[in-house]
Amino acid sequence: MYVRAAAATTAALVGTAALVLPATSAQAADVGGGTVVVAHRGASGYAPENTLAAVDKAASLGVDWVENDVQRTKDGVLVVMHDTNLKRTTNVEQVFPKRAPWNIRDFTSAEIAKLDAGSWKSATYAGTRVPTLQQYLRRVDAHGQKLLMEIKSPELYPGIEADVVRLLGKERWLDRSHVKNRLIVQSFSADSIRAVHHRRPDVKTGFLGTPRVSQLHTYASFTDQINPSNTTISRTYVAAVQAFTGPHGRPLEVQTWTVNDAATARRVAHYGVDGIISNYPDVVEKALGRS
Repeated sequence: MYVRAAAATTAALVGTAALVLPATSAQAADVGGGTVVVAHRGASGYAPENTLAAVDKAASLGVDWVENDVQRTKDGVLVVMHDTNLKRTTNVEQVFPKRAPWNIRDFTSAEIAKLDAGSWKSATYAGTRVPTLQQYLRRVDAHGQKLLMEIKSPELYPGIEADVVRLLGKERWLDRSHVKNRLIVQSFSADSIRAVHHRRPDVKTGFLGTPRVSQLHTYASFTDQINPSNTTISRTYVAAVQAFTGPHGRPLEVQTWTVNDAATARRVAHYGVDGIISNYPDVVEKALGRS
């Protein structure tokens, strides 16, 4: 089901000859003209990842889409952070030296709010805090931006999908405008994405990974995007994904990560990806001839 068989067969027959050399700068605008650029964890090449400062930086660069990671604290508050522990991007070891291994789920939101989540990046960002998802949604909304939200390690947080949907509703991110144009929920967990799709089938979803082409029909029943690492894809694979029709009656899309240089941006744009996720979204935009 959900597959345009002729297109899928054609894509499967295309071999390595389908791979092309990176575009010249003169060709780039044509190649990547319709490709969405997403600021990974905000503009995290320039500002502390997954912070409001990174959202602000993406906005200042003119980037419409930002990506983030969502987890849950001990007291049930949704916060924005990539790692499942607080060590790498905060001063938690200094503030709470006896609380190893410093997992997010072992700290309350009030405790996490005390941490410095910016100094590791630059003294300029000293005192930057770990945002709650509520704070993050409000900042993204204030900028008129769009959100690619990752539910991170959902196996650690049973029921987090319901929590995410509930908060999105509370913050008016499940109205027609947001759902249609400004929100995608993704995860490395197929079960997590299924849960989101079951609760809110109108919400666009993405699966992080590179499933085999033979498995794509299963994913097409509950997800709108297949979002793989740029190191795992080819033009053939992208075409094979896009030959399937997702749960909303449109071709599956491909957003690839994490692309931080011009040559790679042009390469994956040639593959026909729908989106490129980058720590340096301005670099990608320039590579595609759009700035």
